[in-house]
Amino acid sequence: MKIIVDAFGGDNAPLEILKGCAKAVAEYGINIVLVGNEAIIKQTSSENNVLLYHMEIVDTDEVISMTDEPSEIMKSKKESSMAKGLRLLYEGKGEAFISAGNSGALVMGSTFIVKRIQGIKRCAFAPIVPKKNGFFMLVDGGANVECRPEMLAQFAVMGSLYMNRAMGVAKPKVGLVNIGTEEHKGGPFQHDVYKKLEQLKEDGVINFSGNLEARDIPTSNIDVVVTDGFTGNIVLKLYEGVAKFILSEMREIFYKNLKTKFASLLLLNNLKSLKDNLDYREYGGAPILGLKKPVFKAHGNSKSDTFKNAIRQTIDYINGNIGRGIEENLNLQGTSA
Repeated sequence: MKIIVDAFGGDNAPLEILKGCAKAVAEYGINIVLVGNEAIIKQTSSENNVLLYHMEIVDTDEVISMTDEPSEIMKSKKESSMAKGLRLLYEGKGEAFISAGNSGALVMGSTFIVKRIQGIKRCAFAPIVPKKNGFFMLVDGGANVECRPEMLAQFAVMGSLYMNRAMGVAKPKVGLVNIGTEEHKGGPFQHDVYKKLEQLKEDGVINFSGNLEARDIPTSNIDVVVTDGFTGNIVLKLYEGVAKFILSEMREIFYKNLKTKFASLLLLNNLKSLKDNLDYREYGGAPILGLKKPVFKAHGNSKSDTFKNAIRQTIDYINGNIGRGIEENLNLQGTSA
């Protein structure tokens, strides 16, 4: 298996990207194509003792920054590490592409270079997020600010396929983010989406469980949380922010004095378990669902372990043959209408 990596995408590139790739090669036995400035990659590798075993380098000097307009990937930044990596994927030089870089540019580049599966209205970010007793997929997590009801119906189908094939969840439960659990809650948009998801449930395409309030997401039994990208991105960022806040507050409490420090030692295993449960970095980032070939968005501030986890998720995506599953299900019950 060969995975193409944007070596200069993200806040901690290229060092943490290279370290994450080295860990993934050692642990998963894959090959990697690094796209970026070859001289800097080799210098960084040498200075930090990061071995580039089973990695080849495709040289390019350009980089898309986090502040660049997304459209620049198709204009002034056509030779950037992100754009070049996407073209390599399109040309069949690898089985998937991963970048921790500019999210908007990655979505635009993926759409126009790799291209969407025929019939898919919009591709979607689909991060895997921890919750009580497991994890869930949030789709869309921020790729589409404005959506039509049929798009969310496709998000539900794609998310269900991913959770089943890549994450091993039997009959994933789908929930629609709304301001209440009752069927009549929300506006015309939510009502239309609800009807489409109910129809897909009746047709046996998805396992729809109804509306889901944001406060219930962390403790619910829902596996696929469906919403538009604007709402989804707010949910995701608030989720991450609250997790960081809770851990920070607990750290201050337990390091306040000798008594609380002693108490923290007694609770060490429980605290570690809580930290692990709240750590979104365990899953590395988000697949971009709906594309002809696998593209994965790693967290922008990825350190090596986070990026390695993103590679692990990408391997699961490839092995689950998610793209083919989406194609096979598109013509069912009007999801491509």
